[in-house]
Amino acid sequence: MDIDGRDFLNTPPIKTVRFGGSVAETLAKHKQGDPGDYELLKHQLADPEIKDSQIVSWLQEFRGCVTQLTKDHEQLIYSVLRLPWVGRSQAVVEEYMAFLSNLVSAQTVFLCSCLKMVVSYFTPRRVTIREGGVDISDSDDEDENLPRNFDQCHQALQLITRYVPSTSHFLMPILQEKFPFVQKSSRTLECYVHNLLRVTVYIPSIRRDVLELIIGKMLKLDVSASRSDIEEAEENAMQDQRAEERTEEGLFDMDEDLSADHPSRIAVTAHPVAERLDALMAVLMAYVKDVCHVDGSLHVERTKELYRDLMSAFDKLILPTHASCHVQYTLFYLCSFRLALAEAFLDHLWKILQSPSQPAVLRQAAAGYLGSFLARAKFIPVLTVRACLDLLLSWIHHYIDSQDSSDRQACCDINLHGPFYTACQAVFYTLIFRHRGMLEGNMKKGLEYLQSLNLERVVMCQLNPLKVCLPSVTSMFAAITRKYQVVFCYTIIERNNRYVLPVIRSSAGGDRVTTNTNPLDSFFPFDPYLLKRSGQLIEPLFQVWEEIADTELLPTKTGQQGSRGDEDDFLCGETTQTEGIVGMTPSSYDSNIRSPSSVGSPPITFQRPF
Repeated sequence: MDIDGRDFLNTPPIKTVRFGGSVAETLAKHKQGDPGDYELLKHQLADPEIKDSQIVSWLQEFRGCVTQLTKDHEQLIYSVLRLPWVGRSQAVVEEYMAFLSNLVSAQTVFLCSCLKMVVSYFTPRRVTIREGGVDISDSDDEDENLPRNFDQCHQALQLITRYVPSTSHFLMPILQEKFPFVQKSSRTLECYVHNLLRVTVYIPSIRRDVLELIIGKMLKLDVSASRSDIEEAEENAMQDQRAEERTEEGLFDMDEDLSADHPSRIAVTAHPVAERLDALMAVLMAYVKDVCHVDGSLHVERTKELYRDLMSAFDKLILPTHASCHVQYTLFYLCSFRLALAEAFLDHLWKILQSPSQPAVLRQAAAGYLGSFLARAKFIPVLTVRACLDLLLSWIHHYIDSQDSSDRQACCDINLHGPFYTACQAVFYTLIFRHRGMLEGNMKKGLEYLQSLNLERVVMCQLNPLKVCLPSVTSMFAAITRKYQVVFCYTIIERNNRYVLPVIRSSAGGDRVTTNTNPLDSFFPFDPYLLKRSGQLIEPLFQVWEEIADTELLPTKTGQQGSRGDEDDFLCGETTQTEGIVGMTPSSYDSNIRSPSSVGSPPITFQRPF
């Protein structure tokens, strides 16, 4: 029998028939001990082919009896919350939001369940791909409706917040719980982080916590992808690309460079973990720019508030993390917006370095950040660099004074004088990169300034910083200062080389190992940025290493060969990496300083009003 062109006997009916009574009747029967219609209703709500009209009808009924939906009906409410409302017709979306509003207003016991439901839509829907007889779950990256779906989620969350002002107190633990594993796809992580940051726009009270959550997850990715691993992956990818190009040239007789025709090939970071981090860095830096700029102009108050929130994350997470390569560039990028931000960051680092109440390991990390930031940030003018050097050298000389006046003879002990040595290395490193700028324009005044720093006393003191600092930094500093006849370091370097300093430090696993290449566990947090997508924002702000013209001035007997022209050749192979660890620097020094390193800072500041 054919009805409306269908074989009635062999074709299942269109699902317009609803079984059971109304929602109100079903709840009444359930209360009287008859669960039949109640279970049937839950089953029908779980139908994957449920129609929009049926959803709207049920939601209207649920709204009419929302006061009856108590904790006893938890499973039924969960069935309603699992309804696929996002991406449906406008009628379904509006009716669902109205239901959520009524539910959280009348039954706040279901607030967290509603929040978890909304947050679950912050990532693309999962699809099952079958490969070789195995089901592989992944995100649906091709869903063109994602922006609209995300908009609907945020509308729902804003609506809930409007009806329950205390929502923010319950939301943060849920955002943390629902954060995807860092092994998920770049798209999944990118969407979730984007939506977290979007929440902070209309719930600003949780922004600091959200930023700390995101940065903590990004640091796990960062330390899992070491600089050497990323460089190796890029080199392998480049070799594969060249082989592919040679094949294409052979097939199609092409003489031109094919890489120019395929810009996408060089826009993706080859290392899979670094590629996920790259996506998150791009999202975070775009957020920083959007928050700080209104109609193309820097908004001072909003920028100051974001700076404070990011500095909280820096102190809690970034500064204590050893060997992170990229996450700290979020602050580097923010500080480029205005000189006062950069100076505030430098002032913050300086206060940590010279504070005797701070753990030595954090003081050393602050010195590393201070020197690396001064050396690498193009947007920091020479005047600010000089002001920082004045502070550092004044503190260093005060420290030397305290050792000279001490009853004990000063000795080369890293555990005892770690902050002093890292401060010296910060000075040497800064001068290596910024000496040209100091000497440009007026060579005579520039040399007078360098001589006024009294660097000779620093390198000649009993604490002997040249023996402890990274050998590559020591060699380059010695070459530059000899070139301009500011300090002559080679006699000390040769003497130190005759008496190799055995340095014992704890490795990541707790074993004690001997190392001579990096006794300070030196860390330069603003070494070259390797991520390709987000790196486009960093590149114009970053000072690369410029080869010294007079390479013949580098004595071969120090072991320092002439530069090969690589941007950071003088550091090549010297710095150690700590992989897969989020935590304090492996060489964990005592929190309390056991030496007169509590020398206070001179009453000088370089921070200007914002």
